[in-house]
Formats: sequence, structure tokens, C-alpha cells
Amino acid sequence: MNLLRALAAVGSMTFLSRILGFVRDTLVARVFGAGAATDAFFIAFKIPNLLRRMFAEGAFSQAFVPVLAEYKERRGQEATQHLVNHVASLLSLVLFGVTVLGILAAPWVVYLSAPGFKASPDTFQLTIQLLRVTFPYILFISLASLAGAVLNTYGRFSIPAFTPTLLNITFILFSLFLVPYFNPPIMALAWAVFIGGILQLFFQVPYLIKLGFRPRFSLDWGDEGVWRIVKLMGPAMFGVSIAQISLLINTIFASFLQTGSVSWLYYADRLMEFPTGVLGVALGTILLPSLSKTYADASHQEYSKLLDWGLRLTFMLAAPAAVAFAVLAVPLVTSLFKYGQFNEQDVWMTCQALVAYSAGLLGLIVVKVLAPGFYARQNIKTPVKIAVFTLGATQLMNLAFIWQLKHAGLALAIGLGACLNAGLLYYNLRRHNIYHPQPGWLPFVLKLATALAVMAATLAYLSGPSEAWLHYAVHEKLVRLSILVLAGAGSYFAALGLLGFRPRDFTKRVSA
Repeated sequence: MNLLRALAAVGSMTFLSRILGFVRDTLVARVFGAGAATDAFFIAFKIPNLLRRMFAEGAFSQAFVPVLAEYKERRGQEATQHLVNHVASLLSLVLFGVTVLGILAAPWVVYLSAPGFKASPDTFQLTIQLLRVTFPYILFISLASLAGAVLNTYGRFSIPAFTPTLLNITFILFSLFLVPYFNPPIMALAWAVFIGGILQLFFQVPYLIKLGFRPRFSLDWGDEGVWRIVKLMGPAMFGVSIAQISLLINTIFASFLQTGSVSWLYYADRLMEFPTGVLGVALGTILLPSLSKTYADASHQEYSKLLDWGLRLTFMLAAPAAVAFAVLAVPLVTSLFKYGQFNEQDVWMTCQALVAYSAGLLGLIVVKVLAPGFYARQNIKTPVKIAVFTLGATQLMNLAFIWQLKHAGLALAIGLGACLNAGLLYYNLRRHNIYHPQPGWLPFVLKLATALAVMAATLAYLSGPSEAWLHYAVHEKLVRLSILVLAGAGSYFAALGLLGFRPRDFTKRVSA
């Protein structure tokens, strides 16, 4: 299997999802703007998203995929199918209980998540209503993530990568056609979350059946594999919850700031999710099963080479994205969001958060490459310890930055915390003799820095005055932004080509 081709496939599907996500957020910004109603919805959506990452895409995948890969390599199809059914059944029961509890306890959950909303009873009650509709999303999307983990382990990367587009399509349809039928109108977005979760789950079922995995309820409390996964999930959930708690604390801080702060951070974060999803999540998705298989086969040298390959691709593709976000903050925000109720102040405030986030973009993506280096070895405790330390450091930075930088200080703390996390993961991989950098890193970094300087100069020259972007017509903004993106990418990759970079140098093959 060609990992570069698999990365391109996953990245392209994720790219499609992110494009639809931008369309979704542009529509939300146009219809609802950045105010109390959107603040309420973003809180109501953030909470099940947080739990989703704890139960599914985060802790569950980290614990499940390495064990599943081991079963696939060593125990055969029948044992693997039993493991999947037992894990799915147990996960369904747990998540159903969590969902019911979350719906019943919605007022307390909202109070803990956004205590600043208590000063506005209408906003507080609206958030509770929205949360009760969005909370079941955790059940549907977690089971969808289980299905995706199985498909990824068997090399079927494109289907799970495409699945998130269904949520964005649902958001778009509800925003365009169904808002007038809801009271209050923002409730349309909550029901879009609910329906989108169901669609993502059932879309993947036929592909599981093709692999021989027919979903059926089957509990076996004595299954050794299930209990190994449960034991791994304990520290994994703690580790993932640390990262999500950090984001939640930022939301709590933001709820005490100027109205709109939660939304400004959300829109900036949505832009940041584009490269972290297209590259970071895609790399993590294909690396974890490959690293797990390599570890099961005791191929230590190949294990190190896989990590090195992932790191070089990250530096080559994430660094230009970080530079572009810093240089093109105003063109990006005005082109994507400045419509309808999203006003000039919203543009400047969102740009501040985006520039602050860009300082840590490379760290955010490097974490998604280095962390699987531990997860694949079924070592989750080390990343957890690092995450705990990072959480403390991030909150200290929050306190240091928020007084002068307001919401942008919260974004900067998240980015710098991610860089600290990445640095500590790298240090421990080297210290434990897990990762050995391959030759040629110094010239690689120097050539990369040269190409980045060429791209930054090109973008700064062509973008023009920031204020002008506030007054361009819609079509003019989109045309100009397209030209900037093409010019930036063209100058960067042309410089890399002149410096000797070739696509074949990043081809990586592993056995399926």
C-alpha cells in the first residue's frame, strides 16, 4: 500500500469536508451572525463534540486500533469479528447511558461549560434547549467512529474520510431551507447536528458488511481483547479529556469576555481545522494502523522510518499553512464570513484570533503525528502525562495573555501549548529510543525556510491593504483570494522544486 497515495485520498476527502464546512459556516455567519444565539449554539455543539473526541475519535481509537490491528495480524477474521461486535455492543450501552444522563442534566452541564451565560437567563435557557437536541450526536458519531476505525485498519481510508461531509451537507440544507420552520430559528442547527449524526453512522454500515463485519449485539464480559481496550481507554480518555478540558476552559474564559468572543474563537478555529484536518487528522489516520502493524511485526527500524516520513510531510505542508494564515488573515475572514450579520468588528476580532492560532499550527499537527508513535505501542500513559503538564502550562499562559490580548490571548495559549506538547512528545520518543531521525534533516529545514520566505513575500506583496478587503464585492473577494492561494502555493512549490524537492522522495510503501 502506498501511504502517500492513501494520504492523498484521505486528504482529498477531508478537503471536500472542510470546503463544505466553510460553506456551512459562511451560511451560519450570514443567517445568524455572531451574537447570543450563535454563542449558545456553539456551546451546545461543543459539549457533545468534546465527548465524541473522548469516547470515539480520541481515546477509543487510540485504544481500539492497536488491539484490532494485532487481532487482524495474529488471530484471524473470526476472532477479529467477535472483538468488533463485543466492543460495539459495550460502547453502545455506555454511550446510551451517557446520552440520557446528558439530556437530563443539561442545565448543570451548561452552567459548568459557560457559567458566564447565567447573567443572561434567555441565553442560558436557549443553550439548554439546544444541548438537549444535540446531545444524542455523541451516540451516533461514536459508533460511526468505531466503524471508521475498522475500515481504516483494513486500509479502506476513503469512506471514513468522506463521512464527515454528511454532517456539513445536513447543516447547509437546514440553514438554506428549514430555518423559518423553527422557533427560535437557531434550533434548526441543533436538529441538523442530530440528523447528521444518524447519517454518518448508517452510511458506513454497507462497507463494513462488505468486509465481513455484520453488526450484531453481542456482549462477552470475559473477552480478553475488550478488557485490554477498556484498560487502555482509561488513561486514553484522561489524556484526550485533558486536551478538550483545555478548550473548554478557554470557552469558560471567553464567556466572560465581550459578547461574540466565543463566536470569534469558533470561526478562527474552523479555519485552523482546515489544515489540521486535511493534513494532521489524515496523517494520524493512516499512520496509526500502519505503526500498529509494524509494532505487531516487531519491525523497529520501519517503525522509526514511518514516523520520520510523517514528520517531514508535516513540516513541508503545515508550515506554509501557518504562514499563509498569518499573512492572509483579513482576506480569508472577509471572503469566507463577512456576509449578512457578520460585521466589520467581527472581521477584525476573528482575524486577531486566527493570527494567534497560526503561531501554534505546526505544533497542533505535529502532535497528531507523534502521538500515534506511543498509541501504536499501546503506551498511552506517556502522552497522558505530557498532556497534563501541557494543560497546566496552557492555563498559566491563558492568565498571562487574556488581560491584554483578550480572546486572541486564549487562542495564542492553545497554539503555544500545542507546540510544548509536540516538543515533549518528540523528546520522549528520542529518550525511549523509539524514534531515530533519518539523515538530511538540516538541509531539509534550511530549504524549507527559504521556500517559506519566498511564499510569504509573494503573499504580502499581492494581498494589498487589509482595509480594501472590507469593501470588495463578493465575487471580487473570491477571485482575489483564489489568485492569492494559487500564487502562494505556486511560489512555494516552485521554490521547493528549484531547491531539489521531488514528490517521489516522499513516497512510502507498507504491506496492507
